Amino acid sequence: MLNVHARGFFTRAITPLATRLVAAGVTPDAITAVGTVGAVAGALIFFPQGWFFVGTLIIWFFVMFDLVDGTVARLGGRSSLFGAVLDSSCDRVADAAVFGTVAWYYARHGQQWVLLAALLCLVLGSLTSYIRSRAEAAGLTATVGIAERAERLIIVLVGTGLSDFPGYHVPYVLPVALWLLVAASTITVYQRFATVWKQSRAKEAAASGTPAAEGTPPAQGAPETAEV
Repeated sequence: MLNVHARGFFTRAITPLATRLVAAGVTPDAITAVGTVGAVAGALIFFPQGWFFVGTLIIWFFVMFDLVDGTVARLGGRSSLFGAVLDSSCDRVADAAVFGTVAWYYARHGQQWVLLAALLCLVLGSLTSYIRSRAEAAGLTATVGIAERAERLIIVLVGTGLSDFPGYHVPYVLPVALWLLVAASTITVYQRFATVWKQSRAKEAAASGTPAAEGTPPAQGAPETAEV
């Protein structure tokens, strides 16, 4: 995915800043909190008013903290289980603010189909992340998909930015971006479920010592674990 290929480049670019933050004693959790508050504030203040271009710039700036906090944790040796949970939870809050305020804008202007698209993006994005969390809690992996968080944010923020770009307004770009993201997120949900299904079949077959029958769904009734 794009985030796999681009993350290394951005990590190298922000390493000097992260090094200074480590030297100043700034914690990864503090960076995560600031980034989330900034992104949520940018969405709440600007998007419901239709000030999409300015809101996009502010949100993108604070979203980049998602890379900074991880680099600070690695350089400062301060990675923690709580920090990982906090980072993932704050990502969900920021995403909800972005798509929720876009939905709010279209609800105020009576554009029901675009409102529906924004709400579907919100639900499917959360489901995509939840599948990965539940898979990892069960000892599986679900990192596949054409629309992971980086792709989702790029698509929606390109749409918001171009829809209100000074002197170069692009009509219908945000509705198109939202429906494109609905399609991509739906595919991603399917990809993750399919991956988890295959892994669970293989794991259960290995545990029982018998090969899994082709096309046989995984056994049901496994004990539920806590949400992560």
